[in-house]
Amino acid sequence: MPDSTNPIARIATSMGEIVLELDAANAPATVANFIDYANDGFFEGTVFHRVIDGFMIQGGGLTADLRDKANKKAPIKNEAANGLKNERGTVAMARTGVVDSATSQFFINVNDNSFLNHTAPTTQGFGYAVFGKVTEGLDTVDAIRQVQTGNRGMHQDVPLEAITIQKVTIED
Repeated sequence: MPDSTNPIARIATSMGEIVLELDAANAPATVANFIDYANDGFFEGTVFHRVIDGFMIQGGGLTADLRDKANKKAPIKNEAANGLKNERGTVAMARTGVVDSATSQFFINVNDNSFLNHTAPTTQGFGYAVFGKVTEGLDTVDAIRQVQTGNRGMHQDVPLEAITIQKVTIED
């Protein structure tokens, strides 16, 4: 059951809706960041640009032509040491090799990905910050993870047909 004190994010995609319960208690900065992007309408027109069945689906930063969407906010502090685990159905922040580099991109784990969990306060062991979980629409996540993918330019695992994020709505 969802915790009634946590914000809910409704992600309308071209393949269906995904509903997330955001864990504001354990990932306050990450949840605030996600909500800011959603409320600004930033996610509208971005795509799930990286889809790996058995691993995750990633989106929230690139447009259908695989360009970075403009107007990203400054990177946030990585909250991966919050005790939340990268398990099937959880949502986490994507980042570069720099620990505190997450901006708008997020991914939904389609498998238990314990190798992404925080294990140590080092560059290698820091992990990826989980900040919520799918409460409805796991069937949509599963449909997305099973689409055909290929390479486009420098990008790998790109869906052959764009999967667009049409809107992200936050409910308190």
